[in-house]
Amino acid sequence: MKFALISAIAIFLFSCGGSDDTGWATEDMLVEPSPYAAGEKVYLSNCASCHQKTGEGLEGAFPPLAQSDYLLADKKRAIQIAANGMDGPITVNGVDYDAMMASQGLSNEDVKEVVNYVLNSWGNEGGEVTIADVEAALSE
Repeated sequence: MKFALISAIAIFLFSCGGSDDTGWATEDMLVEPSPYAAGEKVYLSNCASCHQKTGEGLEGAFPPLAQSDYLLADKKRAIQIAANGMDGPITVNGVDYDAMMASQGLSNEDVKEVVNYVLNSWGNEGGEVTIADVEAALSE
């Protein structure tokens, strides 16, 4: 009875695809990890509680990062804010915000990763920053 059940499961798994004719997964079937996975992890741990998982923020309280004219206009400023936080009024997509964002105490590597994640998520096509960009922006 056990043998029949195990055989049936094996036949089902092999007949459902996910392999070539030999039954083994092929290279084209493997899923490439996102180049922004490390940044997503930093974002979810440090930023999503205010800016939301979707990057849409909360109007009037926390500005959006998705399709944000303010964010996408200046990568150096985005790096500085991710690293140091900010305080004072800003206007994002025509909406005024005036709240403090505390520094999250991120390493330069985490800043690079999270900025790249945000610049390339939720329809943003903001390019990428390097660790050299982060170091230069933070030395000013």
